[in-house]
Amino acid sequence: MPITTTPKIWMNGELVDWDKAQIHVLTHTLHYGTGVFEGVRAYETADGPAVFRLRDHMVRLHNSAKIMGMEIPYSVDELMDATKATVRSTGLPSCYIRPIAYYGYGEMGLNTLPCRVDVAIACWPWGAYLGDDAVEKGVRMKISSWTRHDHNTMPPAAKTVGNYVNSSLAKVEALKAGYDEAIMLAPNGLVAECTGENIFVSRNGIIFTPPLAAGALEGITQASVSKIARDLGYEVQVGNLARSDLYIADEIFVCGTAAEVSSVNSVDDRKIPCPGPATRAIAEVYAKAVRGQDARYTDWLDYA
Repeated sequence: MPITTTPKIWMNGELVDWDKAQIHVLTHTLHYGTGVFEGVRAYETADGPAVFRLRDHMVRLHNSAKIMGMEIPYSVDELMDATKATVRSTGLPSCYIRPIAYYGYGEMGLNTLPCRVDVAIACWPWGAYLGDDAVEKGVRMKISSWTRHDHNTMPPAAKTVGNYVNSSLAKVEALKAGYDEAIMLAPNGLVAECTGENIFVSRNGIIFTPPLAAGALEGITQASVSKIARDLGYEVQVGNLARSDLYIADEIFVCGTAAEVSSVNSVDDRKIPCPGPATRAIAEVYAKAVRGQDARYTDWLDYA
């Protein structure tokens, strides 16, 4: 989906013009993929744009950096303020937000220790990643031939720039084969996550989502959806899933900041009931929560 430009991007402590937010071709992270990033959304509410779970996203950014041995030169609070300032600068009622911390220009080679850390935050309009009708229509999934990273190869717990080569290969493979999205398995064959979403599988009245040990990213939307599901009376468990569990599921949905809540209509051409009652109910509450329309979840919102 093409990016629609907005007036300003926050870079290293100041708002600069979109077209002037540039880096050198020898920027370290461009060559070695050692940056960390987040995907965040601001939603239109009756009280103006509200960023969904902003602090949690910035804490995760810092945690990703810590895993990578990278020191971000801005605190969580400073990054929150910078995000809200960037959202305000767009004049948009809602937008997607991309914070990124990366090793900048000045050093080359695998040793990151002498490298400076630069930080940028950009915002732009972006619809639902898997389609605005993904709740009702559902998405076609395939098991990817690409395996999710092992914990001692590339740390899947960190939202690291280089990790997403793995996801991109799986995504493009799925699209070229005529599917909408791919499901990635851990090296031991258990279900990890999709290329950019956490996955939930319902069987016999229990909703399961894979553990971090299987290679799933600790999803902020995943945590939100789990809370909403439990508040609706559903039992949610973190547990291992085999690919065969997907084929015989009562319903499956995926979630993420970009994808929000999307139902799954098939996996490897095995039809899945879609949309299931749990998926529809959770998606409905989630859509209200992010827009400040459900008082139970107003503490998840930071107004810009």
